[in-house]
Amino acid sequence: MSATLASDLEACVVSTFHKSRPGAHPDFFAAEAAGLRWLGSAGAPVVRVLGAGRDYIDLARLESARPTAAAARSLGAALARMHDAGVDGGGFGCPPAGFDGQLFIGSRPMSSVEHDGWGEFYVVERVLPFLRIAVDAHSVVPQQLRDIERACDVVAGGAFDDGAAPARIHGDLWNGNVMWTDGGAVLIDPAAHGGHRETDLAMLALFGCPHLDVVVDGYQEVRPLRDGWRARVDLHQLHPLAVHAAGYGPGYGRALHDAALAVLRSM
Repeated sequence: MSATLASDLEACVVSTFHKSRPGAHPDFFAAEAAGLRWLGSAGAPVVRVLGAGRDYIDLARLESARPTAAAARSLGAALARMHDAGVDGGGFGCPPAGFDGQLFIGSRPMSSVEHDGWGEFYVVERVLPFLRIAVDAHSVVPQQLRDIERACDVVAGGAFDDGAAPARIHGDLWNGNVMWTDGGAVLIDPAAHGGHRETDLAMLALFGCPHLDVVVDGYQEVRPLRDGWRARVDLHQLHPLAVHAAGYGPGYGRALHDAALAVLRSM
């Protein structure tokens, strides 16, 4: 075998990252694979899916590297293009095209019921289901619940609806689901669905993303954000905070309450 051919064959070998969960819901890994492929079809820099089954998914292994401003700017531009790709005629809450199974965020089931209006969808399908779990877990107390429900009523009533069509969003875009590599930022572990473009950016801000301002700059070079988007960050963090309050204790319940009060103050 020639040295050139050997080199070419070696380049074709992809190291595999294998994830498995015995007894997993039959749609758990299928939803992840469908989400990655759907986002990737819009040009998003997602990890490559090598294969998936009932209790496993095989992904191309990624080697982490130091985040750079250049990678952050490219990530922002890619997110804007991904959002702009839309949802193939679906409504808010729709699953990835061609997938009709159960969606998940982390390990928790997530609705794929579709709505015409964003605010109603966001509250009914993304905040309230996890809020109820958080209340049962005593992560949200009655005094906090009253304010959170007031904010939910305002949002569900359409106060923040802007007439924009559903965007193709990652849906769980906290910093841990952005892998920084020598080739740029790569997205992993999506909860992909039809949502609002500002939700992905607000989730990046929630737990801190390296070079976030540069990510936003790169985004706005492709698609300028609507005026006042910074004031709506708390609004778009209600969902991830409700998810975390459902599983990680009263500290997130307090953060959810604070975000709800910020939403009420913004009216």
